[in-house]
Amino acid sequence: MRRSLRVMAVVLAGLALQAPAKAKDFRWAMQADAQSLDPYALLETVTLALQGSAYEGLTGYDSDLKLIPVLATAWESTSPTTWRFTLRQGVKFHEGEAFTADDVIFSWKRAASESSDMKSYAAKAKDIRKIDDFTIEVETPTPNPILPREFAFLYIMSKSWCEAHGTTTSTKLKGGDPNNYANMHANGTGPFRVVERQPDVKTVFQRFDGYWKSIPTNVDRAVMTPIAQDSTRVAALVSGELDFAAPIPLQDRARLQASGVARVLGGYETRVIFLGMDQARPELLYSSVKGRNPLQDVRVREAFAHALDLATINEKVMRGAARPTGVLVASKVNGYDPALAAPYAYDPERSRQLLREAGYPDGFAITLDCPNDRYIDDEQICVAAAAMLAKVGIKVDVAAQTKSKYFGKVMAAGGYDTSFYLLGWSPSTLDAHNVMLSLLACRDDQASAGRFNLGGYCDSEVDQLTRQVQTELDPTTRQAMIDKAFEVVRTAHAYLPLHEQPLSWGVRDGVTVAQRADDILDLRNVVVP
Repeated sequence: MRRSLRVMAVVLAGLALQAPAKAKDFRWAMQADAQSLDPYALLETVTLALQGSAYEGLTGYDSDLKLIPVLATAWESTSPTTWRFTLRQGVKFHEGEAFTADDVIFSWKRAASESSDMKSYAAKAKDIRKIDDFTIEVETPTPNPILPREFAFLYIMSKSWCEAHGTTTSTKLKGGDPNNYANMHANGTGPFRVVERQPDVKTVFQRFDGYWKSIPTNVDRAVMTPIAQDSTRVAALVSGELDFAAPIPLQDRARLQASGVARVLGGYETRVIFLGMDQARPELLYSSVKGRNPLQDVRVREAFAHALDLATINEKVMRGAARPTGVLVASKVNGYDPALAAPYAYDPERSRQLLREAGYPDGFAITLDCPNDRYIDDEQICVAAAAMLAKVGIKVDVAAQTKSKYFGKVMAAGGYDTSFYLLGWSPSTLDAHNVMLSLLACRDDQASAGRFNLGGYCDSEVDQLTRQVQTELDPTTRQAMIDKAFEVVRTAHAYLPLHEQPLSWGVRDGVTVAQRADDILDLRNVVVP
Protein backbone atom coordinates (compact mmCIF):
# COMPACT_ATOMS: atom_id res chain seq x y z
CA MET A 1 0.00 0.00 0.00
CA ARG A 2 2.82 2.40 0.91
CA ARG A 3 4.50 1.68 -2.43
CA SER A 4 1.23 2.32 -4.31
CA LEU A 5 0.78 5.64 -2.52
CA ARG A 6 4.35 6.69 -3.34
CA VAL A 7 3.86 5.80 -7.01
CA MET A 8 0.57 7.70 -7.11
CA ALA A 9 2.16 10.73 -5.49
CA VAL A 10 4.92 10.80 -8.10
CA VAL A 11 2.47 10.47 -11.01
CA LEU A 12 0.09 13.07 -9.67
CA ALA A 13 2.97 15.44 -9.00
CA GLY A 14 4.04 15.00 -12.61
CA LEU A 15 0.55 15.78 -13.80
CA ALA A 16 0.44 18.84 -11.58
CA LEU A 17 3.66 20.15 -13.13
CA GLN A 18 2.00 20.22 -16.52
CA ALA A 19 0.18 23.38 -17.61
CA PRO A 20 -2.78 24.15 -15.33
CA ALA A 21 -6.05 22.63 -16.49
CA LYS A 22 -8.19 25.02 -18.49
CA ALA A 23 -11.69 24.67 -19.86
CA LYS A 24 -10.36 23.35 -23.13
CA ASP A 25 -7.65 21.07 -21.78
CA PHE A 26 -8.11 17.31 -21.90
CA ARG A 27 -5.95 14.96 -19.85
CA TRP A 28 -6.05 11.23 -20.31
CA ALA A 29 -4.11 8.14 -19.29
CA MET A 30 -3.58 4.76 -20.90
CA GLN A 31 -2.05 1.60 -19.47
CA ALA A 32 1.00 1.87 -21.72
CA ASP A 33 2.52 4.30 -24.16
CA ALA A 34 2.57 4.21 -27.94
CA GLN A 35 5.83 2.69 -29.15
CA SER A 36 6.61 5.33 -31.78
CA LEU A 37 5.25 8.38 -33.57
CA ASP A 38 6.22 6.74 -36.87
CA PRO A 39 2.92 5.52 -38.36
CA TYR A 40 4.53 2.45 -39.96
CA ALA A 41 6.70 1.32 -37.05
CA LEU A 42 4.19 -0.94 -35.31
CA LEU A 43 0.83 -2.41 -36.24
CA GLU A 44 -0.72 -2.10 -32.80
CA THR A 45 -3.95 -0.41 -31.75
CA VAL A 46 -2.48 1.65 -28.87
CA THR A 47 0.23 3.06 -31.13
CA LEU A 48 -2.03 3.68 -34.13
CA ALA A 49 -4.70 5.23 -31.91
CA LEU A 50 -2.34 7.84 -30.47
CA GLN A 51 -0.91 8.60 -33.91
CA GLY A 52 -4.45 8.97 -35.27
CA SER A 53 -4.87 12.37 -33.66
CA ALA A 54 -2.03 13.71 -35.83
CA TYR A 55 -2.16 11.45 -38.90
CA GLU A 56 -4.97 10.41 -41.24
CA GLY A 57 -5.58 7.85 -43.95
CA LEU A 58 -7.52 8.10 -47.18
CA THR A 59 -10.46 6.55 -45.34
CA GLY A 60 -11.39 6.21 -41.68
CA TYR A 61 -14.13 5.20 -39.26
CA ASP A 62 -16.74 7.20 -37.42
CA SER A 63 -17.82 6.51 -33.84
CA ASP A 64 -20.07 3.66 -35.02
CA LEU A 65 -17.19 2.17 -37.05
CA LYS A 66 -18.83 3.09 -40.33
CA LEU A 67 -16.30 3.65 -43.11
CA ILE A 68 -16.08 7.34 -44.03
CA PRO A 69 -14.08 9.54 -46.44
CA VAL A 70 -11.06 11.29 -44.93
CA LEU A 71 -8.19 12.33 -47.21
CA ALA A 72 -10.06 10.76 -50.10
CA THR A 73 -13.47 12.21 -50.88
CA ALA A 74 -14.65 9.39 -53.16
CA TRP A 75 -13.54 6.04 -54.55
CA GLU A 76 -14.79 3.56 -57.10
CA SER A 77 -13.72 0.25 -58.55
CA THR A 78 -13.11 0.82 -62.25
CA SER A 79 -12.10 -2.79 -62.99
CA PRO A 80 -11.71 -5.99 -60.93
CA THR A 81 -8.17 -4.96 -60.00
CA THR A 82 -8.33 -1.16 -60.17
CA TRP A 83 -9.64 1.46 -57.78
CA ARG A 84 -9.73 5.20 -58.44
CA PHE A 85 -9.54 7.58 -55.46
CA THR A 86 -10.39 11.27 -55.59
CA LEU A 87 -8.26 13.13 -53.06
CA ARG A 88 -9.35 15.99 -50.86
CA GLN A 89 -8.16 19.41 -51.97
CA GLY A 90 -7.08 22.25 -49.70
CA VAL A 91 -5.57 20.00 -47.02
CA LYS A 92 -2.37 21.10 -45.28
CA PHE A 93 0.13 19.15 -43.22
CA HIS A 94 0.95 20.63 -39.81
CA GLU A 95 4.13 22.24 -41.09
CA GLY A 96 2.37 23.85 -44.03
CA GLU A 97 2.96 21.46 -46.96
CA ALA A 98 0.01 20.97 -49.30
CA PHE A 99 -1.35 17.42 -49.46
CA THR A 100 -1.29 15.88 -52.96
CA ALA A 101 -1.13 12.54 -54.74
CA ASP A 102 2.66 12.56 -54.42
CA ASP A 103 2.32 12.18 -50.65
CA VAL A 104 0.04 9.17 -51.02
CA ILE A 105 2.43 7.39 -53.39
CA PHE A 106 5.42 8.20 -51.21
CA SER A 107 3.63 6.98 -48.07
CA TRP A 108 2.66 3.72 -49.75
CA LYS A 109 6.28 3.08 -50.73
CA ARG A 110 7.56 4.02 -47.28
CA ALA A 111 5.02 1.68 -45.66
CA ALA A 112 6.39 -1.10 -47.87
CA SER A 113 9.99 -0.54 -46.70
CA GLU A 114 11.81 -3.44 -45.07
CA SER A 115 11.61 -2.04 -41.53
CA SER A 116 7.88 -1.25 -41.74
CA ASP A 117 5.36 -3.21 -39.69
CA MET A 118 2.63 -2.08 -42.12
CA LYS A 119 3.95 -4.01 -45.10
CA SER A 120 0.86 -6.23 -45.19
CA TYR A 121 -1.29 -3.14 -45.80
CA ALA A 122 1.06 -1.64 -48.36
CA ALA A 123 0.99 -4.99 -50.19
CA LYS A 124 -2.71 -4.49 -50.93
CA ALA A 125 -1.55 -2.28 -53.80
CA LYS A 126 0.55 -3.61 -56.65
CA ASP A 127 1.01 -0.09 -57.97
CA ILE A 128 -0.33 3.40 -57.34
CA ARG A 129 -0.38 5.77 -60.30
CA LYS A 130 -0.84 9.51 -60.22
CA ILE A 131 -3.53 10.70 -62.63
CA ASP A 132 -3.25 14.29 -61.43
CA ASP A 133 -2.51 16.04 -58.14
CA PHE A 134 -5.82 14.92 -56.65
CA THR A 135 -6.56 11.64 -58.39
CA ILE A 136 -4.80 8.33 -58.01
CA GLU A 137 -5.36 4.90 -59.48
CA VAL A 138 -4.59 1.88 -57.31
CA GLU A 139 -3.84 -1.41 -59.01
CA THR A 140 -4.28 -4.46 -56.79
CA PRO A 141 -2.58 -7.85 -57.26
CA THR A 142 -6.01 -9.53 -57.27
CA PRO A 143 -9.60 -8.27 -57.02
CA ASN A 144 -10.09 -6.73 -53.58
CA PRO A 145 -13.64 -5.72 -52.63
CA ILE A 146 -12.58 -4.20 -49.29
CA LEU A 147 -9.58 -2.14 -50.40
CA PRO A 148 -10.96 1.16 -48.97
CA ARG A 149 -11.06 -0.53 -45.56
CA GLU A 150 -7.48 -1.68 -45.95
CA PHE A 151 -6.34 1.94 -46.22
CA ALA A 152 -8.04 3.29 -43.08
CA PHE A 153 -4.91 2.90 -40.92
CA LEU A 154 -2.34 3.47 -43.65
CA TYR A 155 -1.64 7.01 -42.52
CA ILE A 156 -0.35 9.56 -45.02
CA MET A 157 2.96 11.36 -44.46
CA SER A 158 4.42 14.43 -46.16
CA LYS A 159 6.90 13.42 -48.86
CA SER A 160 8.89 16.65 -48.68
CA TRP A 161 9.01 16.60 -44.85
CA CYS A 162 10.28 13.01 -44.78
CA GLU A 163 12.91 13.75 -47.40
CA ALA A 164 14.04 16.92 -45.62
CA HIS A 165 14.54 15.00 -42.37
CA GLY A 166 16.06 11.86 -43.84
CA THR A 167 13.21 9.60 -42.81
CA THR A 168 12.25 7.97 -46.11
CA THR A 169 12.08 4.49 -44.56
CA SER A 170 10.13 3.36 -41.52
CA THR A 171 11.51 3.31 -38.00
CA LYS A 172 12.75 -0.14 -37.07
CA LEU A 173 11.68 -0.81 -33.51
CA LYS A 174 13.45 -4.14 -33.06
CA GLY A 175 17.04 -3.36 -32.17
CA GLY A 176 16.18 0.31 -31.75
CA ASP A 177 16.04 3.15 -34.25
CA PRO A 178 15.69 6.20 -31.99
CA ASN A 179 17.43 8.55 -34.41
CA ASN A 180 14.86 8.08 -37.15
CA TYR A 181 13.28 11.55 -37.15
CA ALA A 182 9.72 10.22 -37.51
CA ASN A 183 10.17 8.13 -34.40
CA MET A 184 9.99 11.23 -32.19
CA HIS A 185 8.33 13.81 -34.45
CA ALA A 186 5.04 13.91 -36.35
CA ASN A 187 3.72 15.95 -39.24
CA GLY A 188 0.29 14.80 -40.35
CA THR A 189 -2.96 16.30 -41.56
CA GLY A 190 -4.94 15.45 -38.42
CA PRO A 191 -6.78 17.80 -36.05
CA PHE A 192 -3.98 17.85 -33.46
CA ARG A 193 -0.25 18.33 -33.80
CA VAL A 194 2.34 16.82 -31.48
CA VAL A 195 4.15 19.59 -29.59
CA GLU A 196 5.97 17.46 -27.02
CA ARG A 197 6.93 13.80 -26.87
CA GLN A 198 8.57 12.12 -23.86
CA PRO A 199 8.28 8.35 -24.32
CA ASP A 200 6.70 6.62 -21.32
CA VAL A 201 6.16 10.04 -19.69
CA LYS A 202 3.73 12.10 -21.77
CA THR A 203 2.70 13.17 -25.25
CA VAL A 204 1.24 16.65 -25.68
CA PHE A 205 -1.08 17.61 -28.54
CA GLN A 206 -2.14 21.11 -29.60
CA ARG A 207 -5.21 21.86 -31.71
CA PHE A 208 -4.22 22.41 -35.35
CA ASP A 209 -5.89 25.63 -36.49
CA GLY A 210 -5.46 24.69 -40.15
CA TYR A 211 -7.45 21.46 -39.94
CA TRP A 212 -9.60 20.96 -43.03
CA LYS A 213 -12.81 19.91 -41.26
CA SER A 214 -15.13 21.20 -38.57
CA ILE A 215 -15.26 18.66 -35.73
CA PRO A 216 -17.25 18.40 -32.46
CA THR A 217 -14.33 18.72 -30.03
CA ASN A 218 -13.67 21.93 -28.12
CA VAL A 219 -10.29 20.70 -26.85
CA ASP A 220 -7.34 23.02 -27.46
CA ARG A 221 -4.66 20.99 -25.70
CA ALA A 222 -4.56 17.29 -24.90
CA VAL A 223 -2.03 15.44 -22.75
CA MET A 224 -1.69 11.65 -22.71
CA THR A 225 0.17 10.19 -19.73
CA PRO A 226 0.90 6.45 -19.65
CA ILE A 227 0.17 5.08 -16.16
CA ALA A 228 0.91 1.39 -15.85
CA GLN A 229 -0.37 0.87 -12.32
CA ASP A 230 -4.13 0.32 -12.28
CA SER A 231 -4.74 1.82 -8.83
CA THR A 232 -2.81 4.98 -9.71
CA ARG A 233 -4.71 5.42 -12.96
CA VAL A 234 -8.07 5.12 -11.21
CA ALA A 235 -7.00 7.38 -8.34
CA ALA A 236 -5.93 10.10 -10.77
CA LEU A 237 -9.35 9.97 -12.45
CA VAL A 238 -11.25 10.09 -9.16
CA SER A 239 -9.10 12.97 -7.87
CA GLY A 240 -9.84 15.06 -10.96
CA GLU A 241 -6.26 15.00 -12.27
CA LEU A 242 -7.53 13.11 -15.34
CA ASP A 243 -10.56 13.46 -17.58
CA PHE A 244 -10.31 9.96 -19.02
CA ALA A 245 -8.55 6.70 -18.18
CA ALA A 246 -8.45 3.27 -19.79
CA PRO A 247 -8.63 0.50 -19.11
CA ILE A 248 -10.44 0.66 -15.81
CA PRO A 249 -9.64 -2.51 -13.84
CA LEU A 250 -12.71 -4.70 -13.82
CA GLN A 251 -12.68 -4.96 -10.02
CA ASP A 252 -12.87 -1.14 -9.77
CA ARG A 253 -15.74 -0.51 -12.16
CA ALA A 254 -18.53 -0.60 -9.57
CA ARG A 255 -16.60 1.68 -7.19
CA LEU A 256 -15.85 4.18 -9.93
CA GLN A 257 -19.44 4.17 -11.14
CA ALA A 258 -20.59 4.94 -7.59
CA SER A 259 -17.96 7.63 -7.02
CA GLY A 260 -20.13 10.52 -8.13
CA VAL A 261 -17.26 12.06 -10.08
CA ALA A 262 -16.78 9.65 -12.99
CA ARG A 263 -18.59 6.94 -14.93
CA VAL A 264 -17.69 3.68 -16.63
CA LEU A 265 -18.33 2.97 -20.30
CA GLY A 266 -18.43 -0.76 -21.05
CA GLY A 267 -19.30 -3.19 -23.83
CA TYR A 268 -17.34 -5.58 -26.01
CA GLU A 269 -14.39 -4.86 -28.25
CA THR A 270 -13.77 -6.01 -31.78
CA ARG A 271 -10.74 -7.77 -30.22
CA VAL A 272 -10.48 -11.47 -29.43
CA ILE A 273 -7.94 -12.62 -26.82
CA PHE A 274 -6.42 -16.03 -27.57
CA LEU A 275 -3.55 -18.42 -26.92
CA GLY A 276 -1.30 -19.51 -29.78
CA MET A 277 1.15 -22.41 -30.08
CA ASP A 278 4.36 -22.98 -32.03
CA GLN A 279 3.45 -25.60 -34.64
CA ALA A 280 6.33 -24.88 -37.03
CA ARG A 281 9.60 -25.75 -35.30
CA PRO A 282 10.67 -29.41 -35.13
CA GLU A 283 11.60 -28.78 -31.49
CA LEU A 284 10.07 -26.21 -29.16
CA LEU A 285 12.38 -23.47 -27.93
CA TYR A 286 10.96 -23.47 -24.41
CA SER A 287 9.82 -26.93 -23.36
CA SER A 288 11.01 -29.96 -21.42
CA VAL A 289 10.41 -32.13 -24.52
CA LYS A 290 13.57 -32.47 -26.60
CA GLY A 291 13.96 -33.70 -30.16
CA ARG A 292 10.35 -33.11 -31.16
CA ASN A 293 7.51 -30.64 -30.95
CA PRO A 294 4.51 -31.97 -29.01
CA LEU A 295 2.34 -29.10 -30.29
CA GLN A 296 2.54 -30.51 -33.82
CA ASP A 297 0.30 -33.33 -32.56
CA VAL A 298 -3.37 -32.33 -32.83
CA ARG A 299 -4.13 -34.49 -29.79
CA VAL A 300 -1.87 -32.32 -27.64
CA ARG A 301 -3.41 -29.10 -28.94
CA GLU A 302 -6.86 -30.53 -28.29
CA ALA A 303 -5.78 -31.48 -24.77
CA PHE A 304 -4.79 -27.86 -24.18
CA ALA A 305 -8.19 -26.71 -25.49
CA HIS A 306 -10.26 -28.97 -23.22
CA ALA A 307 -8.16 -28.08 -20.16
CA LEU A 308 -9.21 -24.41 -20.28
CA ASP A 309 -12.34 -23.42 -18.40
CA LEU A 310 -13.33 -20.20 -20.16
CA ALA A 311 -16.39 -19.66 -17.99
CA THR A 312 -14.22 -19.63 -14.87
CA ILE A 313 -11.67 -17.30 -16.48
CA ASN A 314 -14.49 -14.94 -17.34
CA GLU A 315 -16.06 -15.17 -13.89
CA LYS A 316 -12.94 -15.04 -11.72
CA VAL A 317 -10.48 -13.00 -13.79
CA MET A 318 -12.69 -10.90 -16.05
CA ARG A 319 -15.47 -10.34 -13.46
CA GLY A 320 -18.05 -11.57 -15.97
CA ALA A 321 -17.32 -8.64 -18.30
CA ALA A 322 -15.85 -10.62 -21.22
CA ARG A 323 -17.63 -12.83 -23.75
CA PRO A 324 -16.12 -16.36 -23.98
CA THR A 325 -15.72 -17.51 -27.56
CA GLY A 326 -14.43 -20.31 -29.74
CA VAL A 327 -13.56 -18.27 -32.81
CA LEU A 328 -10.98 -15.57 -33.58
CA VAL A 329 -13.57 -13.19 -35.08
CA ALA A 330 -15.45 -10.91 -32.69
CA SER A 331 -19.20 -10.49 -32.94
CA LYS A 332 -18.97 -6.90 -34.26
CA VAL A 333 -16.69 -7.89 -37.15
CA ASN A 334 -17.99 -8.59 -40.65
CA GLY A 335 -17.82 -12.35 -41.26
CA TYR A 336 -18.63 -13.39 -37.69
CA ASP A 337 -20.84 -16.48 -37.51
CA PRO A 338 -22.39 -17.25 -34.10
CA ALA A 339 -22.68 -20.92 -35.08
CA LEU A 340 -18.88 -21.15 -34.85
CA ALA A 341 -18.46 -19.16 -31.65
CA ALA A 342 -19.14 -21.82 -29.03
CA PRO A 343 -16.02 -22.34 -26.88
CA TYR A 344 -14.30 -25.71 -26.74
CA ALA A 345 -15.90 -27.81 -23.99
CA TYR A 346 -14.12 -27.87 -20.66
CA ASP A 347 -13.21 -31.52 -20.15
CA PRO A 348 -9.97 -32.10 -18.19
CA GLU A 349 -10.40 -35.88 -18.19
CA ARG A 350 -10.53 -35.80 -21.98
CA SER A 351 -7.33 -33.71 -21.90
CA ARG A 352 -5.52 -36.28 -19.75
CA GLN A 353 -6.67 -39.08 -22.06
CA LEU A 354 -5.45 -37.23 -25.15
CA LEU A 355 -2.06 -36.61 -23.57
CA ARG A 356 -1.73 -40.30 -22.76
CA GLU A 357 -2.63 -41.21 -26.34
CA ALA A 358 -0.05 -38.73 -27.65
CA GLY A 359 2.69 -40.26 -25.52
CA TYR A 360 2.77 -37.73 -22.69
CA PRO A 361 1.11 -39.53 -19.77
CA ASP A 362 2.98 -37.33 -17.29
CA GLY A 363 2.57 -34.17 -19.34
CA PHE A 364 5.49 -31.83 -19.98
CA ALA A 365 6.71 -28.33 -19.20
CA ILE A 366 6.37 -25.29 -21.44
CA THR A 367 6.82 -21.52 -21.16
CA LEU A 368 3.89 -19.18 -21.83
CA ASP A 369 4.91 -15.71 -23.05
CA CYS A 370 2.52 -13.01 -21.94
CA PRO A 371 2.36 -9.19 -21.85
CA ASN A 372 1.48 -7.61 -18.52
CA ASP A 373 0.40 -4.15 -19.70
CA ARG A 374 -1.31 -4.58 -23.06
CA TYR A 375 -4.67 -6.32 -22.61
CA ILE A 376 -7.15 -6.23 -19.75
CA ASP A 377 -5.82 -8.51 -16.98
CA ASP A 378 -3.47 -10.15 -19.47
CA GLU A 379 -1.02 -11.58 -16.94
CA GLN A 380 -3.86 -12.81 -14.71
CA ILE A 381 -5.38 -14.61 -17.70
CA CYS A 382 -2.07 -16.35 -18.35
CA VAL A 383 -1.71 -17.35 -14.69
CA ALA A 384 -5.25 -18.74 -14.64
CA ALA A 385 -4.67 -20.70 -17.86
CA ALA A 386 -1.39 -22.07 -16.45
CA ALA A 387 -3.18 -23.31 -13.31
CA MET A 388 -5.81 -25.09 -15.41
CA LEU A 389 -3.23 -26.73 -17.64
CA ALA A 390 -1.29 -27.87 -14.58
CA LYS A 391 -4.30 -29.92 -13.51
CA VAL A 392 -3.90 -32.11 -16.60
CA GLY A 393 -0.11 -32.41 -16.33
CA ILE A 394 1.08 -29.43 -18.41
CA LYS A 395 3.49 -27.46 -16.23
CA VAL A 396 3.45 -23.87 -17.48
CA ASP A 397 6.00 -21.20 -16.63
CA VAL A 398 4.39 -17.80 -17.23
CA ALA A 399 6.93 -15.33 -18.61
CA ALA A 400 5.17 -11.97 -18.35
CA GLN A 401 6.80 -8.69 -19.32
CA THR A 402 5.99 -5.20 -20.51
CA LYS A 403 4.53 -5.03 -23.99
CA SER A 404 7.53 -3.32 -25.60
CA LYS A 405 9.77 -6.23 -24.64
CA TYR A 406 7.07 -8.81 -25.25
CA PHE A 407 6.29 -7.73 -28.81
CA GLY A 408 9.98 -7.31 -29.57
CA LYS A 409 10.45 -10.97 -28.64
CA VAL A 410 7.47 -12.80 -30.12
CA MET A 411 6.82 -10.87 -33.33
CA ALA A 412 8.46 -11.35 -36.73
CA ALA A 413 11.24 -8.86 -35.97
CA GLY A 414 12.19 -10.98 -32.94
CA GLY A 415 12.20 -14.21 -34.91
CA TYR A 416 8.92 -15.47 -33.44
CA ASP A 417 10.84 -16.29 -30.28
CA THR A 418 8.07 -18.15 -28.44
CA SER A 419 6.58 -21.60 -27.95
CA PHE A 420 3.26 -20.63 -26.37
CA TYR A 421 1.85 -17.10 -26.18
CA LEU A 422 -1.12 -14.87 -25.46
CA LEU A 423 -2.21 -12.33 -28.05
CA GLY A 424 -5.22 -10.17 -28.89
CA TRP A 425 -6.40 -9.27 -32.37
CA SER A 426 -8.75 -6.55 -33.57
CA PRO A 427 -8.92 -6.37 -37.39
CA SER A 428 -8.38 -2.82 -38.59
CA THR A 429 -10.61 -3.52 -41.59
CA LEU A 430 -13.38 -4.83 -39.28
CA ASP A 431 -13.55 -7.78 -41.66
CA ALA A 432 -12.77 -11.47 -41.08
CA HIS A 433 -10.34 -11.55 -43.99
CA ASN A 434 -7.89 -9.47 -41.97
CA VAL A 435 -7.95 -12.14 -39.25
CA MET A 436 -7.40 -14.87 -41.84
CA LEU A 437 -4.57 -13.09 -43.62
CA SER A 438 -2.78 -12.02 -40.46
CA LEU A 439 -3.27 -15.05 -38.19
CA LEU A 440 -4.31 -18.07 -40.28
CA ALA A 441 -2.47 -17.78 -43.59
CA CYS A 442 0.84 -19.57 -44.00
CA ARG A 443 3.71 -17.19 -43.34
CA ASP A 444 4.81 -15.66 -46.63
CA ASP A 445 6.93 -12.51 -46.57
CA GLN A 446 6.54 -12.00 -50.31
CA ALA A 447 2.75 -11.92 -50.04
CA SER A 448 2.83 -10.18 -46.62
CA ALA A 449 0.69 -13.04 -45.33
CA GLY A 450 0.75 -14.61 -41.88
CA ARG A 451 2.91 -11.87 -40.40
CA PHE A 452 1.21 -12.28 -37.02
CA ASN A 453 0.87 -16.05 -37.28
CA LEU A 454 3.42 -16.36 -34.49
CA GLY A 455 3.05 -20.12 -34.16
CA GLY A 456 3.57 -20.83 -37.86
CA TYR A 457 0.27 -22.67 -38.35
CA CYS A 458 -0.07 -23.59 -42.03
CA ASP A 459 -2.90 -25.41 -43.80
CA SER A 460 -3.13 -25.40 -47.61
CA GLU A 461 -6.93 -25.34 -47.62
CA VAL A 462 -7.12 -22.40 -45.21
CA ASP A 463 -4.41 -20.63 -47.20
CA GLN A 464 -6.41 -21.06 -50.41
CA LEU A 465 -9.63 -19.93 -48.75
CA THR A 466 -7.86 -16.82 -47.47
CA ARG A 467 -6.91 -15.85 -51.01
CA GLN A 468 -10.42 -16.58 -52.29
CA VAL A 469 -12.13 -14.56 -49.54
CA GLN A 470 -9.99 -11.55 -50.48
CA THR A 471 -11.32 -11.55 -54.05
CA GLU A 472 -14.86 -12.94 -53.72
CA LEU A 473 -17.56 -10.36 -54.42
CA ASP A 474 -20.69 -12.38 -53.61
CA PRO A 475 -21.45 -11.97 -49.85
CA THR A 476 -23.09 -15.39 -49.44
CA THR A 477 -20.29 -17.27 -51.18
CA ARG A 478 -17.71 -15.24 -49.27
CA GLN A 479 -19.30 -16.02 -45.91
CA ALA A 480 -19.34 -19.73 -46.72
CA MET A 481 -15.60 -19.55 -47.43
CA ILE A 482 -14.95 -17.75 -44.15
CA ASP A 483 -16.97 -20.34 -42.24
CA LYS A 484 -15.15 -23.22 -43.89
CA ALA A 485 -11.74 -21.77 -43.02
CA PHE A 486 -12.63 -21.36 -39.37
CA GLU A 487 -14.14 -24.85 -39.23
CA VAL A 488 -10.80 -26.25 -40.43
CA VAL A 489 -8.92 -24.17 -37.85
CA ARG A 490 -11.30 -25.26 -35.09
CA THR A 491 -10.98 -28.95 -35.97
CA ALA A 492 -7.19 -28.61 -35.96
CA HIS A 493 -7.27 -26.79 -32.60
CA ALA A 494 -4.75 -24.46 -34.22
CA TYR A 495 -5.60 -21.62 -31.84
CA LEU A 496 -7.22 -21.44 -28.42
CA PRO A 497 -9.68 -18.51 -28.44
CA LEU A 498 -10.56 -17.22 -24.98
CA HIS A 499 -12.92 -14.26 -25.13
CA GLU A 500 -13.95 -10.99 -26.67
CA GLN A 501 -12.20 -8.37 -24.59
CA PRO A 502 -14.49 -6.02 -22.66
CA LEU A 503 -14.38 -2.28 -23.16
CA SER A 504 -13.62 -0.54 -19.89
CA TRP A 505 -13.32 3.23 -20.07
CA GLY A 506 -13.49 5.72 -17.21
CA VAL A 507 -14.72 9.24 -17.99
CA ARG A 508 -14.97 12.22 -15.67
CA ASP A 509 -18.51 13.55 -15.27
CA GLY A 510 -19.23 16.39 -17.69
CA VAL A 511 -16.79 15.07 -20.31
CA THR A 512 -18.23 13.61 -23.51
CA VAL A 513 -16.45 10.96 -25.57
CA ALA A 514 -17.57 8.59 -28.32
CA GLN A 515 -16.76 5.01 -27.39
CA ARG A 516 -15.64 2.97 -30.38
CA ALA A 517 -15.75 -0.82 -30.30
CA ASP A 518 -12.16 -0.96 -31.58
CA ASP A 519 -11.10 0.67 -28.28
CA ILE A 520 -9.82 3.84 -29.94
CA LEU A 521 -10.36 7.21 -28.28
CA ASP A 522 -10.81 9.74 -31.08
CA LEU A 523 -9.99 13.27 -29.90
CA ARG A 524 -12.22 14.65 -32.65
CA ASN A 525 -15.26 13.73 -30.55
CA VAL A 526 -14.06 14.77 -27.09
CA VAL A 527 -15.94 17.65 -25.47
CA VAL A 528 -14.92 19.03 -22.09
CA PRO A 529 -16.94 21.36 -19.84
